[in-house]
Parts: sequence; C-alpha cells; structure tokens
Amino acid sequence: MKYRELGKTGMMVPVLSFGASSLGGVFHSVREEDAIEAVFTAIDNGLNFIDVSPYYGHYKAETVLGKALKEIPRDKYLLSTKVGRYGENGVNTWDYSARRATESVYESMERLHVDYIDLINVHDIEFADLHQVAEETLPALVELKQKGLVGHVGITDLQLENLKWVIDHTAPGMVECVLNFCHYSLNDDKLADFLDFFEERGLGVINASPLSMGLLTQRGIPEWHPAPKPLVEACRKAVRYCAEQGYPIEKLAIQFAVSNPRIPTTLFSSANPQSILKNVSYAEEPIDWELVRKVQEIISDQMRVSWANS
Repeated sequence: MKYRELGKTGMMVPVLSFGASSLGGVFHSVREEDAIEAVFTAIDNGLNFIDVSPYYGHYKAETVLGKALKEIPRDKYLLSTKVGRYGENGVNTWDYSARRATESVYESMERLHVDYIDLINVHDIEFADLHQVAEETLPALVELKQKGLVGHVGITDLQLENLKWVIDHTAPGMVECVLNFCHYSLNDDKLADFLDFFEERGLGVINASPLSMGLLTQRGIPEWHPAPKPLVEACRKAVRYCAEQGYPIEKLAIQFAVSNPRIPTTLFSSANPQSILKNVSYAEEPIDWELVRKVQEIISDQMRVSWANS
C-alpha cells in the first residue's frame, strides 16, 4: 500500500483508507462480528487511517468501531471522527454550537475507547450557518487541539464551494484538512478544480465515496440515494458495460480514485472483510485508462451531475 502525507499534518495516510460508516448499517444491515473483523482486516492490510462519525448509524458505527479498537494498539492507526451531525431514534439532528461540539468529542472518545483523536472534522457544514462554523465551531475544536485531545482540525461537505468559503473566512492554519465526497469518482471529478486552492493553503485533501454511494456498483444504490434518475440510469449502463468486459466497475472506480497523487487518500466503506481485501487488491493493480474513457463516454452528459445532500 502506498502512503502520502495529509497536507501539513505530518500524518502519513494510505492512498485507500477505511471509512467506518458501514459499521453503522448505513447502506444495509450488518452483523457486528463481521463489522469488527472488517476493522481488523483493514488495519492488518495497511488501511491505518479510519474515519467515522457519531451520525453514522446514530452512534452505532462509533460504538462498533470502539469494540474493535479496544483490541488494537493505539499506535497502529490514525482516527478521524466528526461533530455537528447526530441522530437518535431514527431522527437526524444537527448542532454546531461550541458547547455541543466539545461535548461530542468527549462522547466520541468514550465510545471509541481512546484518549485522543487524530483528526476532528466539522461534519457536513452545508447544514450549518457557515458563519457559526467559522466563528464558533472551529475555534472550539482548536481549543481541544491546544489541550492535546485532538491532533488536527478539518471540515467536511458535499459542496466544495462551502469548504472554500469557510477556509476563506478563517485564520490560516485553523482548518488543516478538507473531506469531500462523491466529487472524485468515475462520474464526477469536480474536486480536481479545487485542488490548486487547497494546495496553496497547505490543506490535506480526503476524497470519499469513490463508488458514489452505490451508483458505481453491481449491487446498485440504496433506496434513499438522492441522485437524479438520468444519472442513475447512465451509471447502470456503465456498470453493465464493465461487466461485459469482465472488469467490475467497483475495481475501476477504486483505481481511478487512488490514481491522482494530489489527493492523499480516498475513503471507502465496507463491513465485509472479503470486500476490504478485494478493494486493497484493486488499489494495487494498474488501471485501464481506455476503459475509464469508455465509461465516462457512456455517462456522457451526466458527468458532474450532483445532488443535494440529505
């Protein structure tokens, strides 16, 4: 597994990293035993950067991940979680206040069985007042950094413009990393347009959802997926074409996502140990760029079509 530095944090992260959202049953139901084994498999195979959130499965993902991490030496992994987005009893909630952000970090550490977090992110800032994120949420996290409870501070969002706005309205160095999802994949590479901006400010860039939350899979999308129907159909055609070539689209999607040296790491999520091994293998094999060209030709006018976060 190749490793790259995440901005100026000093953290060396694998080009393919482990997103723990699946441990919370976000995409489909999972067995806890399989989920815990998936964490062990990821770390044993070099995926030592783990990203989670209290929102995933409404605290379930952090809870299950914590059961696995209890059995793993703390120096074997880098841990990222988030504040701002939560949920309980099937109802999503948001709170970007300094008080709640601070409480959330302590709660996450308890669920995860750790005494510090390597990277803390403000989650899905499009649901917040961006002024509050810049003037209240982030300063609260920086204070926790000064206390040694977190190593680095970042922000996440689907909308790249929101990430840029917050960075432009905070002191240099306050935001150290950005996490963006569904914008560096076979069907949408908009993140590439923002790399100059992020690099000029020394920010680490984390790409997530290389399979576009199921669009680029043979299994297909979950019912709640917000993509417009023309994009869904275009991706289905691309999936079928890859299958006809004997080249799973999941393989091509993973390879494409990790191919850009300007993007230190890409997060994928799975609670299946065998899927993790398969994706690690994909990431280490050479990519078929002619097939990439053909797939993007099939997707055609649906390239870079996005959706509202939910």
